[in-house]
Amino acid sequence: MLGIAGFGWMFDAMDVGMLSFIIAALKTEWNLTPSEMGWIGSVNSIGMAVGAFLFGIWADRIGRKNVFVLTLLIFSLASGISALTTTLALFMILRFFIGMGLGGELPVASTLVSESVPANDRGRIVVLLESFWAVGWLLAAIISYFIIPSFGWRIALILSALPALYALYLRLKIPDSPAFSPKKEEKRSALQNIKDVWSKKYARSTFVLWMVWFTVVFSYYGMFLWLPSVMVMKGFSMIQSFQYVLIMTLAQLPGYFTAAWLVERMGRKFVLVTYLLGTALSALIFGNAETTSVLMISGILLSFFNLGAWGALYAYTPEQYPAVIRGTGAGMAAAIGRVGGILGPLLVGKLVAHGNSISVIFTIFCVSIVIGVLAVAFFGRETRKVELS
Repeated sequence: MLGIAGFGWMFDAMDVGMLSFIIAALKTEWNLTPSEMGWIGSVNSIGMAVGAFLFGIWADRIGRKNVFVLTLLIFSLASGISALTTTLALFMILRFFIGMGLGGELPVASTLVSESVPANDRGRIVVLLESFWAVGWLLAAIISYFIIPSFGWRIALILSALPALYALYLRLKIPDSPAFSPKKEEKRSALQNIKDVWSKKYARSTFVLWMVWFTVVFSYYGMFLWLPSVMVMKGFSMIQSFQYVLIMTLAQLPGYFTAAWLVERMGRKFVLVTYLLGTALSALIFGNAETTSVLMISGILLSFFNLGAWGALYAYTPEQYPAVIRGTGAGMAAAIGRVGGILGPLLVGKLVAHGNSISVIFTIFCVSIVIGVLAVAFFGRETRKVELS
């Protein structure tokens, strides 16, 4: 289960990771403005918000497995077609569909895995699932470093479309969640599930999740989609920036593995608060870095802490709801997060266009992460070793 779901997760990450490098390449090829560069990332997140919301609801209606395969196919095929585009408008339309598939797949995959593992191992396994994201980003960085400068971004996109074939294999091999019961779910409407997510019993959990998801995704996509471009703005060549981002990306794996170890020993809240505070401090230092060594060390720590926090968040989210509304609750939280993912890259594009420094931009992301930390610390409930209903 972990391997099959993880490979789907890895291909998703490969696509998102590659986008940050493709944006830097398109800036040169299509003479994009900072605002247009920001919109590419934001259109992707608009699609992710729609996908997370719709497919999260459908996962409670037609099953986790069916939605997992469908979303993987949508994003893979749209990614392959986008390699053939010659205009920014068509590229952005296809990015919306890629985002839909991606946004729907992530919360559904984590829900499927969390429902299939015993309580004692659940957090660790879901964080390990998230670690496939780092492998995907590493593949994206390697492909971008070796392929884009020599062969162009179109070849890189074609390589990211390969998961379409893998989705057919998934359809045959992956079992559906033992917690999903079609007969039971048929009696409930999608509207009832949405209302129940904000019922008195779950309102506090929903508030915390929405706050954390928004602040984490806002800062992540604002920082990481712009990372290669920020390096170029700081005076490095495109190939140098790709090389440095590849090194920073390597730090994601130990971030996940340490979070996976701590999440069952210290709890979800401890990992979220600690790793998010580490992310906030690293962002502040990265934005104000004036030497290459400080830039690299803070960038490595940014990757380490941020992706470890992501792992804990994906473990924490499905544990807040019972099976009948788990897909809906997780999907809605992810959708709210994707709204942050829309605003983050747009904000960076606007601030850069108006001549604001990188330090100002990264300070904004630092503050947003601290807000998320406060929500978890004061209002979040600990779910370590809680049996899922």
